[in-house]
Amino acid sequence: MECGKTFALSGGLRSHQRTHTGEEPHKCMECGKTFALSGGLRSHQRTHTGEKPHKCMECGKTFALSGGLRSHQRTHTGEEQHKCMECGKRFSQITNIRRHERTHTGEKPHKCMECGKSFSQSGALRSHERTHTGEKPHKCMEC
Repeated sequence: MECGKTFALSGGLRSHQRTHTGEEPHKCMECGKTFALSGGLRSHQRTHTGEKPHKCMECGKTFALSGGLRSHQRTHTGEEQHKCMECGKRFSQITNIRRHERTHTGEKPHKCMECGKSFSQSGALRSHERTHTGEKPHKCMEC
């Protein structure tokens, strides 16, 4: 016994013990990625199938993961549960607060593999990369 946590069912204990052992017996036949829990594998397989069973009743948008739906629903409710510890600004999406926090830290995790320049946001990196590729994806619909 490593942590003293108890479970009503033996299967719950076996699944929990994998957090200590690192065992990942559930393997994706598509890409080989492994998971400790069968539910993790089922959720992952949706990246291959495109299945999105979780639907927002407000706008109809669908999601592969229930957590994605819960996070999305905050855009309708206005709930802002993520608070920046530096300035107190609040955000409804975890990705938005992480992006915001980089304004305080100066972190630039998105690096151009061509020239080494770094960016705080992935979209800025994608735009920059076009200077190397010459890609011009925005076409005037009038011409």
